[in-house]
Amino acid sequence: MPTDVIMPQMGESIFEGTITRWLKKAGDAVEKDEPLFEISTDKVDAEIPSPVAGVLSEIKVPEGETVQVNTVVAVVLEQGIGSREQGIGTEGLRSEELATPAAGGVDVVMPQMGESIFEGTITRWLKKAGDAVEKDEPLFEISTDKVDAEIPAPVAGVLTEIKIPEGETVQINTVVAVIGGQGPGNREQGIEKREGPGTRDQGLEKHEGLGTDFGPTVAAPEALPPGVNGRGRIRSSPLVRKIAEEHKLDLRRVAGTGSEGRITKEDVLRYLSEHGPGSAVVAASAPALSRTDAGASERAAAAQASTLPGKVVPLSRMRAIIAERMVESVAISPHVYTVYKIDMTRIARLREREKGRFEFQHGVKLTYMPFIAAAAAEALRRYPIVNASLKDGSIHYHAHVDLGIAVALEWGLIVPVVRQAETLSFVELAKAMADLAERARTKKLKPEEATGSTFTLTNSGVFGGEFGTPIINQPESAILAIGGLKKEAVVLTDAEGNDTIGVRAMQSYCLGFDHRLIDGADGGKFMSAFKRVLEGWDREIG
Repeated sequence: MPTDVIMPQMGESIFEGTITRWLKKAGDAVEKDEPLFEISTDKVDAEIPSPVAGVLSEIKVPEGETVQVNTVVAVVLEQGIGSREQGIGTEGLRSEELATPAAGGVDVVMPQMGESIFEGTITRWLKKAGDAVEKDEPLFEISTDKVDAEIPAPVAGVLTEIKIPEGETVQINTVVAVIGGQGPGNREQGIEKREGPGTRDQGLEKHEGLGTDFGPTVAAPEALPPGVNGRGRIRSSPLVRKIAEEHKLDLRRVAGTGSEGRITKEDVLRYLSEHGPGSAVVAASAPALSRTDAGASERAAAAQASTLPGKVVPLSRMRAIIAERMVESVAISPHVYTVYKIDMTRIARLREREKGRFEFQHGVKLTYMPFIAAAAAEALRRYPIVNASLKDGSIHYHAHVDLGIAVALEWGLIVPVVRQAETLSFVELAKAMADLAERARTKKLKPEEATGSTFTLTNSGVFGGEFGTPIINQPESAILAIGGLKKEAVVLTDAEGNDTIGVRAMQSYCLGFDHRLIDGADGGKFMSAFKRVLEGWDREIG
């Protein structure tokens, strides 16, 4: 089976790379993860590994040529199809590597869930080999540093082969399954359990539908511990299991405070801070908080606050990536901020008057966000420099306003994108934003819906803050933070110049922008236009 090898993206602001050297030539055998070629970008030189084992059947881009990311630069013919003809032996290969998909099979690949995400963990297969699947039917669940998501089947057919088991982390664009016609032996081939050295001894256990629960084996307790349900399943994420593995922690001893008893990162870190690494083995009978206790979340938060000071806990992979991106953004862009206080009274009254009718007629709640998004899109249309990006010494003016909307999730943060926001009506904006937020929270976002924004809105005011000073989402040049909406006493001046004091609904907005590209005057003009739209709102809302 041919597998495309693509030019990878080596960073958020890097969109192309130069192939400086091919380490293999056409016709050479290659192993999975064996260095295949070298690339050079404006920030890094790197060796790029082969995504699969097989034969390098074609080199599409020669040395010295510069191409865009995701360009196909070569093709590797995987072992198992034509390997005898290509002179590739089959000794030592796993059965799933030798399986031949049915004719006309379609590869299912690990999608890229964001510009800076290069791998994902398959947490759950929703179908098994041999099952019939419909197009767009959820096929498997993945977890990345930024988002958990259900991935749909690209076509209708039969899931003839699962190449990657639950719990395994793979690079983006890796073929994880094949959908095709029903072939002989597909049910039996399916997926072979991959056992590394010591996995039996370490208690590596596969639970249907929940991925791999990893923890050192301890003596079985007489009663079910708090982290385990009636069928022995531990609800946790790959990150939680990785922390547990690194600290030799038996997750069955940890009380889960998340949804339906799910063990969260905070639960694990709290347990480690109280008992230390490896303490699960020697304290297997120690009491733990029951996940069914009333107020468990409050006690967990109090316990964490009282025990974390003075402790050293591991930095999660998510936090490490976030830290890297934030440092990179601050290093790239000289950030400048301007804060405007805007009178939202007209919109607040309109919303209060129309919210019942709007929800009944259109099926979505009338929030403040579509008003803000519409005003931002209008201001960006008038001042396109704020919607531009700086690349290779040139200003790239984006053709459309692709509006990123930061959505806070229980397990992190994601920025789904409203495409071509400037072309949408108020109702279309409201529906699009509600839909994206809901699907982000229920793991239904498509990969392409969480990348490629040109300007971002982030609502820090939802927690009551006056305003925030956000860091730019590269390669954008500006980001707008929404402050809390509060009633304030305000001096009002009428047309004759008379002053009165009135109670108004006021909200602060902070624009953070890249001073290499956007001058203070440009930022001020943008915010003034944004303010005029909101304070003088005169548009139909549908």
